Parts: sequence; C-alpha cells; structure tokens
Amino acid sequence: MAHRDPPGIIAPHIPADAYRRAEATGQPVVIVVHTTDQEGRPLRHYLVPLVIAGAAALGGWGLVAALCALLDAAAHTVTVIAQTAGPIGIGGVTLRLARPKN
Repeated sequence: MAHRDPPGIIAPHIPADAYRRAEATGQPVVIVVHTTDQEGRPLRHYLVPLVIAGAAALGGWGLVAALCALLDAAAHTVTVIAQTAGPIGIGGVTLRLARPKN
C-alpha cells in the first residue's frame, strides 16, 4: 500500500529540528518548491508509437526482401533444371524450357 500523508501537511520534507526551532523563535519557515511540470505530453508518448511503427515497417521490408531472394533462388533453380533436362514432351507437344547456347 502506498504511503499517503494526511491532508494539511504542506511540506513533509522539512526536518523536525528546523521546524521546532522556527516554531519556538517565531521565525518564518520558507518553503521553496521547484516545479518540474511540463506543459503538453512528454516526448516519450510520441516516440514509442513511432519506434513501433518503424520496427513494423522494417520487418515488412525484411519479409519482402526475403521473399524476393527466395523467388530469385527458385528461378535460378528452375533454369538450371531446365537446361539439364532438355526439351519436355507430353503427348506429341514438345516444350523447350531453355534455349540452346549455340
């Protein structure tokens, strides 16, 4: 459970001896509060979605590059097989898959 100060305590960080001395002598207690509140949203709120979107875009391009490399390897494999196999004939129709080198 989180610690919560009771209402009415302005500055719980004042040392007790300084407070008692000020109370006994009648000196005023000066409390300096440094505010660090920023207006608007912090930069992190904008950067996290941009980083996620950038990672997704790079992943998509990586998949496209991998697919292109796979199709390129498959095309080279088909041409090598076609050159070694020669013409393929089915029922009188001959299909030549690659041109002769001459």
